[in-house]
Amino acid sequence: MSRPRIVIVGAGFAGYRTARTLSRMSQGKADITLLNPTDYFLYLPLLPQVAAGILEPRRVTVSLSGTLPHVRLVLGEAHGVDMDARTVQYTDPEGNGGTLAYDRLVLAVGSVNKLLPIPGVAEHAHGFRGLPEALYLRDHVTRQVELAAAAEDRDTCAARCTFVVVGAGYTGTEVAAHGKMYTDAQVRKHPLRQGMSPRWMLLDVAPRVLPEMDERLSATADRVLRERGVDVRMGTSVKEATHEGVLLTDGEFVPSRTLVWCVGVRPDPLVESTGEALERGRLVVDPYLQVPGRPEVFACGDAAAVPDLNNPGKYTPMTAQHAWRHGKVAAVNVAASLGVGERRPYRHRDLGFVVDLGGTQAAANPLGVPLSGPAAGAVTRGYHLAAMPGNRVRVAADWLLDAVLPRQSVQLGLVRSWSVPLESSSPELARVPGGPGGQARTDEPAGTESRPGGEPAKNQPGGEPAKNQPGGEPAKNQPGGEPAKNQPGGEPAKNQPGGEPAKNQPSGEPAKSRSGAPARSGRAKRRHPHHPAPGPVERDD
Repeated sequence: MSRPRIVIVGAGFAGYRTARTLSRMSQGKADITLLNPTDYFLYLPLLPQVAAGILEPRRVTVSLSGTLPHVRLVLGEAHGVDMDARTVQYTDPEGNGGTLAYDRLVLAVGSVNKLLPIPGVAEHAHGFRGLPEALYLRDHVTRQVELAAAAEDRDTCAARCTFVVVGAGYTGTEVAAHGKMYTDAQVRKHPLRQGMSPRWMLLDVAPRVLPEMDERLSATADRVLRERGVDVRMGTSVKEATHEGVLLTDGEFVPSRTLVWCVGVRPDPLVESTGEALERGRLVVDPYLQVPGRPEVFACGDAAAVPDLNNPGKYTPMTAQHAWRHGKVAAVNVAASLGVGERRPYRHRDLGFVVDLGGTQAAANPLGVPLSGPAAGAVTRGYHLAAMPGNRVRVAADWLLDAVLPRQSVQLGLVRSWSVPLESSSPELARVPGGPGGQARTDEPAGTESRPGGEPAKNQPGGEPAKNQPGGEPAKNQPGGEPAKNQPGGEPAKNQPGGEPAKNQPSGEPAKSRSGAPARSGRAKRRHPHHPAPGPVERDD
């Protein structure tokens, strides 16, 4: 008799936990296949530290093949599910199509950036949902400070040194907190000619920072940010983004070359292709994480509307803490459906939240106990080390080195603006020339950035040239925007195993896809058909 075929789509918090638990339970008695765009699990909660140069990129990634024995890894992005035929269609990294047949299916595709219909955001904003976006942002911020130091006029210097972050949820708050410390360290070594200093702004339509947290912890985070020099504007968002800056909803125009979009996430659109019942874009499941009428299909993480048995009539929030726990229950129930063990409903206990504010500062409420300052900082880092499924020693070593050695601030130039478009449905993947859905292009000279269509970018706030289509019309939704990826809009559900709730920030969850913290249960994303690979052009920043 052939062994049952189990297919897991997505390797974020929910998918990775499902695969790891099934790997241990199956003991080689089932064929387990994991479909994911990358060969690693990304620990999203520490992504802001990658952007700030504290941690090296590989520290927050965990090898799938190296940590999931008895699991077959298939690299690809799912773009369709045929539940009647019991197959999943996907596209591999080289653009080739494939099909996976299953006896049991676990959909753990997570979330994507939520992009609100605000003029100019798609073209000029930077997302923060995947590793390529974090690497791009670190290079971009470094470059803007260096260019500001060399600028001869005060206005240009001020615009390049102004960084606007939209979304005061977990991700946005951490990006602003770490970003301010990073740029301040840069200018201490190389002061700006005009004696100016970097300016970071944190915007949100919510009444307070971190609205998902206890008011005392929210007040603590607000105080730390303001004391550090971050311009916190609550009840304010972006009305329009241009290549010269951003127009705020209060009427003020802020000259800037950087707009970081951290306003939330929405469920991955893949679940819409199933034809099953949805709840605000999430696939409806029962307390056992099974799709009604489809006993062979399970769903968990951000893409699943899981009933909250502790709060009847509600669904569990899109957080990493829930996604991680969903994964374990899904694995147990998949095994039970195959005759191994007994199934069980999903119930949870809130473990609290942790927010790293940089240095020794943090806000946390482990098990409901509110903490701030160094004590919260110690708890936050201890929590992350305990929650990470790998690389603990390397992460701790990087933290130690950062405490005793000056931070390196150099541009690596590994990720270009066009490779991380805000509208991308796969923030974990940087687009490459000649890749699927793109056109081949010639190599661009070092230090340049290309825009799709080969048009020169024109001083976009992201430091990226504004796009112009050959017809002379402004490029619409071009990757000049920053990649919002699933990621992780209102603040992207931070997907932190610490259980950070997805942020509903007005700038809060972008209607398109966006970033977040651990809550970002990963998933195999569908590739956006529009964005052709760009041709070489000069960068004007």
